Amino acid sequence: MGLQNFIEEVEVLGRDLVEKIRALIHEGNVQRIIIKDEHGHTFIEIPVTFAAIGAIAAPVLAAVGAISAIVAKFTIVVERAEPNTSADAAGPKKQ
Repeated sequence: MGLQNFIEEVEVLGRDLVEKIRALIHEGNVQRIIIKDEHGHTFIEIPVTFAAIGAIAAPVLAAVGAISAIVAKFTIVVERAEPNTSADAAGPKKQ
């Protein structure tokens, strides 16, 4: 069974940005996080891998905290990996 990627967008206020990013990093099924301002300009892209969570969390959260003071409203684009549950991915059925 393979993994299927899907995209989710979440709007947050600047004061809630750091906590939301921290929660997303620790979820485990998040592959990439993109932070955009209200005009759609990308501030930062964060590749999230299980092995690198501890190494990137502190500096990334510091950078996110700095940009959260600049803009009042952000859109967080979250790329997730979920198990592919379609019938085609399961292979042939036993009879």
